[in-house]
Amino acid sequence: MSDTERTWVGPGARDRLRLLNDTRSVAVVGASDNPARASYFVTTYLLASTDYQVYLVNPRVTEILGQPVYPSLAELPEVPDIVDVFRRHDDLPTVLEETLAVGARSIWLQLGSWHEGVAHDGEAAGLDVVMDRCLKIEHARFHGGLHLAGFDTGVISSRRPQQF
Repeated sequence: MSDTERTWVGPGARDRLRLLNDTRSVAVVGASDNPARASYFVTTYLLASTDYQVYLVNPRVTEILGQPVYPSLAELPEVPDIVDVFRRHDDLPTVLEETLAVGARSIWLQLGSWHEGVAHDGEAAGLDVVMDRCLKIEHARFHGGLHLAGFDTGVISSRRPQQF
């Protein structure tokens, strides 16, 4: 089976909401200090808009947004609830192995990231698995912060604005 053939079915909205509500810490694997990268934008949102303890993981950087960056999941000061992954497709099985080794509860593959083998192996090992979804967008959607995620959530009305 190839990874272009999508047979795995991820958790529904209620389960994703439960996962986010039960989360206290998130490790962003593949965190970047480049403001143009999705991981930078997600990290900015998580730090500013959630109560999560956010850990950044990248062996090539020591600080991002004033936060320390750890070279690996194994070097974090605590086990994260969610491992949010911004890595190349071919790196995903290794990230799954590291996630299992540290005892995290969940692996979350970002928007555009899909790996059938990682999903099946992760679930078989007892992990909550989310793929092809942005943690920031999902959190904002469930917690009323889509305007912070770059979406206009203003009221749509057919009425003309009142003139004063």
